[in-house]
Amino acid sequence: MLYLFDANVLITASRTYYPLDQVPEFWSWVVHQAKLGLIKLPIEILEEVLAGGNTDDPLLDWVKEHRDHLCFDEPADPSDVQIVLDVGYAPDLTDVEILEIGQDPFLIARAFGHADRCVVTVETSAPSKQRQNKKVPNVCDLVAVNCCNPFEAYRALGFRTSWKAESHS
Repeated sequence: MLYLFDANVLITASRTYYPLDQVPEFWSWVVHQAKLGLIKLPIEILEEVLAGGNTDDPLLDWVKEHRDHLCFDEPADPSDVQIVLDVGYAPDLTDVEILEIGQDPFLIARAFGHADRCVVTVETSAPSKQRQNKKVPNVCDLVAVNCCNPFEAYRALGFRTSWKAESHS
């Protein structure tokens, strides 16, 4: 399974439960999984991470350093992005609504039609949200895309703070 990370996965991990300076094992593990092709971020999501941080944010330096391994270089199919927008959000979105949605349709479109891909996000389901306010898990459900939270992905990939790259090659 290829796990496609939303920007909020790395941002939340670095700011809360896996700070880069306190749990470096996690960040080494993420890079290792990215090198294996199991964790990736679409270019739009990488750019979102890089654009959203402070210049003194250690996450920005980390992402810049590992960008080549993290980047999912498959371009988004414009028709898949349109399906995600039309079916997942609404068929008559305004330009303002599309701007408010941000890069999520590109993330979801990379998994659309691929049973072996899963979108990973910290967003939680909120079925009452409508149009541009819909949450990633709900949009994924509407377009039949696998979606999970970060901890489900970490468990599936076997993260442990005692992992060693040699034993997981």
